[in-house]
Amino acid sequence: MVERSDEAPLLFWAEGPAVSAPPPAAEPGSSSSSGGGGGSGGRRLGGGWSAAPWDGEGPAEAAGPQRAEAEEDQIVAVFVVTFDPRTGNMVEWCLPQDIDLEGVEFKSMASGSHKIQSDFIYFRKGLCFGLACFANMPVESELERGARMKSVGILSPSYTLLYRYMHFLENQVRHQLEMPGHYSHLEAFYDDKKGVLPDSKGTPSSQQPVHWLPSIHRYMYPEMKITHPAGCMSQFIKFFGEQILVLWKFALLRKRILIFSPPPVGVVCYRVYCCCCLANVSLPGLGGTVPESKPFFYVNVADIEMLETEVSYVACTTEKIFEQKRDLYDVYVDNQNVKTHHEHLQPLLKINNADKEKYRRLNDQRQMLMYSQEVGEDCSSCEEDLFILFFMEQNNRIFQTLLEVSASQDKTLTAEHARGMGLDPQGDRSFLMDLLEVYGIDVMLVIDNPCCT
Repeated sequence: MVERSDEAPLLFWAEGPAVSAPPPAAEPGSSSSSGGGGGSGGRRLGGGWSAAPWDGEGPAEAAGPQRAEAEEDQIVAVFVVTFDPRTGNMVEWCLPQDIDLEGVEFKSMASGSHKIQSDFIYFRKGLCFGLACFANMPVESELERGARMKSVGILSPSYTLLYRYMHFLENQVRHQLEMPGHYSHLEAFYDDKKGVLPDSKGTPSSQQPVHWLPSIHRYMYPEMKITHPAGCMSQFIKFFGEQILVLWKFALLRKRILIFSPPPVGVVCYRVYCCCCLANVSLPGLGGTVPESKPFFYVNVADIEMLETEVSYVACTTEKIFEQKRDLYDVYVDNQNVKTHHEHLQPLLKINNADKEKYRRLNDQRQMLMYSQEVGEDCSSCEEDLFILFFMEQNNRIFQTLLEVSASQDKTLTAEHARGMGLDPQGDRSFLMDLLEVYGIDVMLVIDNPCCT
């Protein structure tokens, strides 16, 4: 069946089995892994919940022929967060000991996590990105109120490195639940992977530029395949349907996009990443003053002050109170419902004929790719390549046309130009006007406004 690509580890992880209470102490010489015997209740995707020590090797995703070249690891912190029934979330242990982790105790354990059994969370902390794995285990302890909740996480200056360590972190959070206070595996991991953030003079500095989502080129695809699981884009398309064309326009306009969802939040963090991928442009020198599309991933109320200063971002949250704080966002996404409180952006919410045609072409290309993979004709391409290239080519076509018109003598943008860019001359008129303003492109739009004719 051609639908096989939707069988993705993305959702398998989020819907995995519950974390059970620790088993009786094993006999000397027996394995601590739950993989052997007794059913699948203790197994997790990627080799189980065993607390295997760090052996200096990355997980399987970081190896193999897809990896174009080794990228230097820069793990600047490793930490354990716990929920204390008396004091709330707290950082129980970290390396290095003097690093500023203020707020990480809330970023790595999302609001509402007590209702779920496991999760993973991407987030931003200052100039770094973090990944934490959370688990919730029932215990017979009145002091802990019947549940022990912890997260184990890492920080790095680049989020594209983080997925390599997903399985190590999920194993370690289980280890911390079953054997609290034993950090030797995490210490060995940090000792092997620790890095510093050099400044331009080669000395440690906290002012290292943040590694945002780069423009995607062919040579970068292998790393993207490694760091984001197969099925990420497929689930994004299936979840939003034609609404991805609405998100595409807002992403290209560099609007502040906030996605709300109750836990688990890991899958929603991937929607943030996919949304940023909609806005890639590979034309050189375009929009040097245009703000970058920044993936902030998970945010909470502690991030409000920071978000107030941002002019463009894509983020997700589990806290419903954000919906009331309209000054923090331009676009609010609740489930599949995309909405904006800005009157001038309302026309962009409507799906027009050109949008439907683009969605049809995207799905046709997906079906062709899956069929060629099914019959063994194409084993090199993946759906993520297709998704990124589809929107990049669409974006390049738009901006190439706009730049050519701006360089012409009369600088006139007509309905024929709009159709050539794959846009609806009437339905996308306000989108085009906003695009010209945001990117500072000097052309004259002569497409009549339907409201005035």
